[in-house]
Parts: sequence; structure tokens; C-alpha cells
Amino acid sequence: MKKRLLTVAFCLSLGVPAAWATDLPQAQTTEREMVVTANPLATAAGAKILKTGGTAADAMIAVQTMLSLVEPQSSGLGGGAFIVYYDAETGTTTTIDGRETAPAAVDEALFLNEEGNSIGFLNAWQSGLSVGVPSIPRMMEYMHTQYGRLPWQRLFVPAITQAQKGFSLTQRTSDQVAGLLARNASCEDRLFFRDPTAFNYFVDSETCEAKPAGTIIKNRDYANTLKLLARGGADTFYTGSIAQDIVSAVQGDLNIPGSMSLDDLANYQVIERPPVCILYRGNNVCGMGPPSSGGLAVGQIMGVLENFDLAGRNPLDEEVVHLFTQAMRIAFADRNKYVADSDFITVPVEGMLDKQYLETRAALIGENDLGVVEPGTPPGVFDPSAPGMDEPGGGTSHVSIVDRFGNALSMTTTIESSFGNGVMVAGRGFLLNNELTDFSFQPASSAGELIANRVQPGKRPRSSMAPTIVFDLDGQVSLVTGSPGGSRIIGYTAKTIMNVFDFGLDPQEAINVPHYQNTNSSSSTSATVLEAPIPGVTLDYDVAALESDLEEGRGHAVGITTLTSGLSLIQVTPGGFVGGADMRRDGAIGGR
Repeated sequence: MKKRLLTVAFCLSLGVPAAWATDLPQAQTTEREMVVTANPLATAAGAKILKTGGTAADAMIAVQTMLSLVEPQSSGLGGGAFIVYYDAETGTTTTIDGRETAPAAVDEALFLNEEGNSIGFLNAWQSGLSVGVPSIPRMMEYMHTQYGRLPWQRLFVPAITQAQKGFSLTQRTSDQVAGLLARNASCEDRLFFRDPTAFNYFVDSETCEAKPAGTIIKNRDYANTLKLLARGGADTFYTGSIAQDIVSAVQGDLNIPGSMSLDDLANYQVIERPPVCILYRGNNVCGMGPPSSGGLAVGQIMGVLENFDLAGRNPLDEEVVHLFTQAMRIAFADRNKYVADSDFITVPVEGMLDKQYLETRAALIGENDLGVVEPGTPPGVFDPSAPGMDEPGGGTSHVSIVDRFGNALSMTTTIESSFGNGVMVAGRGFLLNNELTDFSFQPASSAGELIANRVQPGKRPRSSMAPTIVFDLDGQVSLVTGSPGGSRIIGYTAKTIMNVFDFGLDPQEAINVPHYQNTNSSSSTSATVLEAPIPGVTLDYDVAALESDLEEGRGHAVGITTLTSGLSLIQVTPGGFVGGADMRRDGAIGGR
């Protein structure tokens, strides 16, 4: 098989002059604590809390409330999150399930018309039907109660101050608004930003164009909401006037009303669950279990790759890309069939990560692309089900934090698609999610087999979010990482871990490597996706040559596109912390 050299190399770790990579983002170091987020203002808020003696949990609250303000297209009070948390005092690792839930009044036909056909993702997304019961305020309070040190009210000060003072609209947010506006039939005939509150917040009503980057945005409604939360705790969100306003927004949706009730909000609870872990190259990779597929799918990719020697290779070598994308195919085959909310269906968690089972799955990989892989039969007990695919998403962000006490937090937070369902709760300053579109729209296959991830009352939709903490064999935190990006989160996270442990890259180098993905799609044109290099952000490489090698030599169907991850990565070393932030978004590193 022909091989081609990369046009730009990887720095000293791969035997290339370091100067070749100096135009790319560089890793940063701190000694006492570190926080990495997708926005500089959010990073600064978290760093301030850490500096004043806060824990990783405290800093997360400051970060999340700021992200809700300055990156509203990706997360917010109206969404949900998953957290992997290491408590240094007890030496234990846990996960916090802050996934949104389906209202009690829904049924399996939520996204079907009278003929039993799907109403379509677009209609479902931009509707009240798609809104799951939000978790963020309840999750923040839970984390503070369990792991916080600073006073609750203090954690809201950075975001309240910024909301009142105003912040500069980012180019990314402006561009995303513009992209959605361009899909409307006209300024008067709108599906996207049909909600007048959201429209007036993000759009210049005179020109019907997105407010430009640099526009100073104030959100006094959001500041007032945070003040209520700071004074009264999460109950002020889930009962009373805020809850009534949320219900009114959902039930009064201008496209298709939803059924969320005051009882749905009042009854919401976060759930603490055990992590799912797998050994990879002598490191214990721990992530989020069901209802997220992230920890299991990342674990399966790692478990398959464990059977191949990648040491000394180049992360953009054609064979490495082939092996990784085939491992992704295998993981997604099982994910799509078996993973859903484990409170509703039995998921073979241990069986899917069983070493011998993954050895048999790895043996499927040969010289050529596997094509669409069928699910395996992992050991253990599970409910019969049919595979169900995800709809697209991308309104997500990731936060990695390590504090001075040794606690570590990895959180992926989301409102699902860009700007959630497009509705900003009137007078409250935050957007609602469209998380229920993560359910399978059809409850059963054409053969009548039930789909594990079908809609059910109170159920949490399957997610791809993959917050991850990696430990060395002594049980010490080694890496804290994760990413936004819909179903592509799994590949982003797994590849970054591989880049560190197989190729010896530092956190920023690991992030700078262009992505490659394969979610076991049946598409004949782009089953394997390669990232188009971004000058000054990713390593340059001969993407056309890699495409040719994969297509001609290994039978891949290849597409080249933009892959907008938002990775954050902290590596713990004896001398402190080394951090990497993803400049495909507005990543920033903070700490001392």
C-alpha cells in the first residue's frame, strides 16, 4: 500500500522540528488548578472561583451559568448535562446523570403523524414536542451540596455581573444565527427563530440579519433569573413562576405545542450512577454509562484498539485511520442496538466491555473497510431490541476542571441542537432544549421489534456525550477530557485519548490533530469522514492523499468536511497540569 508523508509534522514527539508547529495553539501549564472551557469568559469565571478556594464543583457552577449567557447556542439552564467526578477526599469516582426526561403525558407516537409516519426532524426540533424537562439548576445544586465549599450565592456573581454589564457577541454565535436564518422562507415566514423573544435577542429586526460579532449583548432577564436561583436554590426554577413560564412556553409553542406540566418540573431528579471503565494501555478510562452511550462506545473503541500495536505510528497514518474508523463501526453497531435509559431497559454494560468479547470483535477488522457492521452478541443479560439511529445534534459544550484539592470534573452540557428548540422563555433569558429528538422517532422496526431508545414517559433519551476521566494504575487522575459534537463526540474523545497514550502527544497537540470519523453509516458516499484542515487551528496534511489511500487501497467511501469538536483536555503531571483547548471553537485555558 502506498504511503504519503504529511505536509506538516507533529513536533518533537514524532521526531520533527518543533518550529514546524509553532503557528498552532500550544499547550499551557499551571501548578495549582486548571479549568478548560469553550469560551474565555466561562474559563475566567471558573478560574476566579478556583482561585478563591472553590472546588471543581463550585467552579463548574460559575462556568455553566456563564456559558448559558455567552454560548447560548450550546448549553444553558434549559438543558441538561452529564458529569464524571473524582472526589480526592474519598478517592471515589462517580457520575451524575443530569439528562432531561420526557414529560409524563408523552407516548411512543410522540413524533409520528396520524398515519404512523415520522413528522420529520426539522418539525420535531422546532417545536414544543422536543422539549425535555431541564436538569441544569437541579444538577448544579446537587453538586454543590455534595462537593461544594464556597457559598452558593457567590458562584452566580460572575454570570450575573456579565449579564448586566453586557458581553461581546462571538463570531461563532453570530454565524450560527445567520446559518439558521438562511433556512427560513422569509423574514416573515420563519421556522427558525419564530419565537419573538429569541428573534429580538439574536436578530436585528430591521434587517432580519444576525446581530454581528462584537455587538454588546445585555441579558437582564437572565441576570434576574440567576438572582432568584442564587437566593432560593433550584426549587425556584422547578416550582413557582419560572416553572409556570417554562410550561407556558412549551404548551404555547407556535409550531407544535408540547405537553410538559408543572408536575414534570417539580418531580425532576438527578441520578448518581457508577462509572463505566475499561483498561487501555495500562490506564483506566472511566466515563458515563446509560442513558449515555458515550462511556460504553468510547470504551469499546479503546477495547478494540487494545488488540493492535499503534506505538511509533503517526496519528494520520492511513493504517491508523483505518483501524480507528473500523473500531468506531464496531462500537456504533452495538451502541445503536443495546444502549438506552437503563431504568427502562436492561443494557449489557459489562458484556459490551468484556475483554474476550472485544477481542472477537477486533478480529473482524481486516485490510478493507468492513462496511456496515452488524451488532454483536455481548455476554450477559439484555432485552431484545432493534437498532435505532440518532438524529443530528450539536448544541453542546464541554468543561474540564481540576482543583487544588485534587478533585477532577468532566462535564458535557447541552441543549441538543444549535439554540435548542429556538424558544427563549419570555422574561427569563434562557433557551429551551430539544433533547427529546435524541429518541428514536419510530418505536419499532419494520419487523415489529421494539427499539430500545423509543419514547416513553419519564424516560431519558440516549446521548453520545462522553465526559471522561482517565486514571493511572495507581488510581491517580491522569487525564480529564470530553467534547461536544453530537454522535461524533464519541470519536473525538476516543481519538484524543489514543493520541496521548499511543503517540505521546501533549494535550494541545492531541487536539490539533485533524479528526476522522465513522459512525457505521450506510451512506455510500461518506461512511468515513475526514476533517478538512483549518489553518492555524489544526495540523496541515494531505487530506486528498489520505482520501485516495483509504478509497483505492482499503475500499472506504470517504467524505471531507468540517468537524467542529470542542475538546478540552487536562493532563495531570507530577509538576502540575498541562492543558489543551479546542480552537475549532473559542476554547480557553485558565488557572494558576
